[in-house]
Amino acid sequence: MTQYNPASSHKWGASVKKWRQGIFWLFLIIYGLLTLYPLFWLFISAFKTNAEFINRPFGLPETWQLENFARAWKSSKMGVAFINSLIVSLGSLAVTLFISALASFVLARFQFKSKGWIMGFFVVGMLIPIHSTLVPLFILMKQMSVLNTYWALILPYTAFALPTAIFVLTAYLTSVPKEIEEAAFIDGTGLWGVFLRVMLPISLPALSTVTILSFLHFWNDFSFALVFISKTSLKTLPLAIATFSDGNQTDYGLTLAAMTIAVIPTIIVYLMFQEQVMKGMTAGAVKG
Repeated sequence: MTQYNPASSHKWGASVKKWRQGIFWLFLIIYGLLTLYPLFWLFISAFKTNAEFINRPFGLPETWQLENFARAWKSSKMGVAFINSLIVSLGSLAVTLFISALASFVLARFQFKSKGWIMGFFVVGMLIPIHSTLVPLFILMKQMSVLNTYWALILPYTAFALPTAIFVLTAYLTSVPKEIEEAAFIDGTGLWGVFLRVMLPISLPALSTVTILSFLHFWNDFSFALVFISKTSLKTLPLAIATFSDGNQTDYGLTLAAMTIAVIPTIIVYLMFQEQVMKGMTAGAVKG
């Protein structure tokens, strides 16, 4: 009769656990490499000539063409486009954060009639296809005489970013204990004080999530800028990058160099707020 050995069973269980952890981390490493490879490919391809890009699309450059970046910056007036993208993106972000923070504070901390309908209204706003509104928005912008201005992009960007921002912030603020707010009122803090000094600092993770998601959309948008902006002096980065491609040919070296320059701000923004992203996305999902 075989005698049961607890020590052997424990060693076997620990060994299986280590193998599972090893496979899990191996899977994560492979997934991470596959995810980062397109970015790596973009960076190395930005240093190639057109011929080298076509003949060796996945190889390292034989001669690193550093002048691609200088030529891309000058030929497409990327300096002006970069400033325009910053103005539009930061302006839209500021308006989005201000309005969504106020609306979320009211929806999360107060009980009033039609609250459910208002939340449903914002949820429905998340389901509207953005590109289906281009024609009516163009007509509306023309009637408002805001075409070829920064407001032609800031207003629609803010409108389409608000539903998601309000949804994320409301879910986060709902999970904040009511006692914190009551303690602030007892200390003599007014309603605006509670909002500015208590709720905004607490909701920093959710605000960081909204900042990243909204900024990426504003910075990378092409369709709205193409339809609402025709002045060269007001073109954003996506429009400037598009100048390297026409109906006959594409200058891949300059295009990829310009895309590399354009992607750097998005990486910087993400690295600045990455620690808060998961906190903001998961807040409100679990209570207790």
